Amino acid sequence: MKFGVIVFPGSNCEQDCYHVVKNVFNQSAEYIWHKDTNIKGFDCIILPGGFSYGDYLRTGAIARFSPVMNEVVKFAKNGGIVIGICNGFQILTEAGLLPGVLMRNKTLKFICKNVSIKIENNQTIFTKTYKKNQVLNIPIAHADGNYFADEDTIKKLEDNNQILFRYCDSDGRTTDDSNPNGSLHNIAGIINKDGNVFGTMPHPERACESILGGKDGKGIFESILS
Repeated sequence: MKFGVIVFPGSNCEQDCYHVVKNVFNQSAEYIWHKDTNIKGFDCIILPGGFSYGDYLRTGAIARFSPVMNEVVKFAKNGGIVIGICNGFQILTEAGLLPGVLMRNKTLKFICKNVSIKIENNQTIFTKTYKKNQVLNIPIAHADGNYFADEDTIKKLEDNNQILFRYCDSDGRTTDDSNPNGSLHNIAGIINKDGNVFGTMPHPERACESILGGKDGKGIFESILS
């Protein structure tokens, strides 16, 4: 497969994503500058983490208007596979490719640590190598990871099995104490209704090699490749 990793001013995880795709999974990968308007030939587009445009207005709000995003929207609507990680997830919500918003963490502080998340739906192109209810240990690093949506949107996400990850404890229990940022229903990752656009606050690209502390994130990329 050919992966495109979009680079916005302020991105800081593009090299992590590129390294995993290129060196861990031996796939073709290229960086895509945010002003590019041609993303033809790619099979999967990754919007990496970071602080696009400094996140000074609202996380992802300015990046959503970068020229490349018009092409990402078209790519997604034509069935292309899109992954947004952390800031990338925020950009996808701002662009309307995923429902809801990401707000300030309940602590009002930046959080950087490993957390437990549970696989809620393993019948997707992003999670099919995992088992349902499997607990993963994945890093987070965000200040605005508090997922919020209105009741109707949450119901649709639940009814359509669009929630892929929930924050949980090491035994898989979704408790308030295991929720690091205040996200509604402990939501940590979702997909769109068509199942080809995925947003996650935890960083799977940081959990693909033993030298970094674990490989629980590899399944995301293995699922796509399979």
